[in-house]
Amino acid sequence: MTKEKNKFITTAELANLLGISRIAIFKKIQNGEIKAIKKGRNYAINIADVSGLNDRMSANDKKIISEAVDRTMHDYGETLRLLAKE
Repeated sequence: MTKEKNKFITTAELANLLGISRIAIFKKIQNGEIKAIKKGRNYAINIADVSGLNDRMSANDKKIISEAVDRTMHDYGETLRLLAKE
């Protein structure tokens, strides 16, 4: 757990982990939903501060993510299945 307290990730990495856009991450930082440290033009986010963030996401955020996943599977599902076999 000590290592996790000192592990920082970027906004892009967090966006990938949560399956949302970097813009959504920036908005959550500005709204105070995510703690971040400003490093020059970028933000560093302590991974310990976002543990359980998915539990705190709004129902609308979860709905948007779910719809995006469904749309991606509908549009690219076969391609993804073929890529997974390689």
